[in-house]
Amino acid sequence: MAFWEYVLFNNTIQTWGMALLVTIITLIGLRIIQAIIARSVRTVSHRTRFKLDDILVHVVAATKFFVRLILALYAGSQVLTLPREITIWLDTIAIITFLIQIAVWGNAFISAWIQQYRERTFESNAGRYTTMRAMSFIGRLVLFSVILLLALDNIPNVEVTTLLASLGIGGIAVALALQNVLSDLFASLSISLDQPFAIGDFIIIDSFMGTVEHIGLKTTRIRSLTGEQIIFSNTDLISSRIRNYKRMYERRIQFMLTITYDTPYEKLKEIPSIVQEIVESQEKVRFDRAHFKEYADFSLNFEVVYYVLDPDYNFYMDIQQAINLEIYRRFELEKLDFAYPTRTLYVRNGATQEREVGFTANEAFETG
Repeated sequence: MAFWEYVLFNNTIQTWGMALLVTIITLIGLRIIQAIIARSVRTVSHRTRFKLDDILVHVVAATKFFVRLILALYAGSQVLTLPREITIWLDTIAIITFLIQIAVWGNAFISAWIQQYRERTFESNAGRYTTMRAMSFIGRLVLFSVILLLALDNIPNVEVTTLLASLGIGGIAVALALQNVLSDLFASLSISLDQPFAIGDFIIIDSFMGTVEHIGLKTTRIRSLTGEQIIFSNTDLISSRIRNYKRMYERRIQFMLTITYDTPYEKLKEIPSIVQEIVESQEKVRFDRAHFKEYADFSLNFEVVYYVLDPDYNFYMDIQQAINLEIYRRFELEKLDFAYPTRTLYVRNGATQEREVGFTANEAFETG
């Protein structure tokens, strides 16, 4: 009897050799097919502006070696004569392996799509990118759930219907145990879909303020002005009052000028027009009003309101500084004195009386 005619596990050595040859040829053939497809897609992607071609390049590159190896072994096993039980399990392993590869391809497609979407829209619309991240999570969850159910359905002696019924009962208990986590998850989806703020926005929540750095499935993180990171649960965040300064189109500014009581009437009448002239001389500013508001304890108070047509805080501070310096210079030229709390002492017939007035001198004495 020739060597290749010896029987090993119900198959001759020649048959085992044929199975090995089929396995090697299949493994090499799958690798060649992958390389040809990848090269073709890459060539097309360089010639066109369609982003889908670039995504397909990532998808093809995500083909795993172990998947090709298992499929090649399965192809080689078809040459052999094997027991029915082993044949059934080999079919199951091959199907599950292919399903795993589909899951890997789907995950690569979603990842590449989100990355390209980030590059195109993050700077112009960070909120939309956050929404897409949430939608990608839902897409992955659906993809992996479907693949898992298909894989279980192909395992011998596994009843998916019975399993789903038991999972439904167990899911209620898990949902009760993870109530806070699920609440934060749905709050994250609410933030992503409604977009009250996005990554890069400067927000204020109660007494906390900072720039949004990360919007996760359970928490949102902001970087405060003093440098530390503040972490909020998404549930607490959407139930709070949030002020989003990044979406401010213009900034309303209100400030007071306090003038001494001994200022002449004619000078008081000129103050609103002086302030208006100063404010309107600035760029990106809309003057609203300047009025003699009230008689205070030690001053005559003028209220000034204007709008800065730019949300940038540093830009606003530069304008306010320029206005303050010009007001100081003009008031100095017009001989207008700013009021501040002072004490005037009156001495009459040996009795001393004190009161608060708006004179610029620290003390004044009168003798009756």
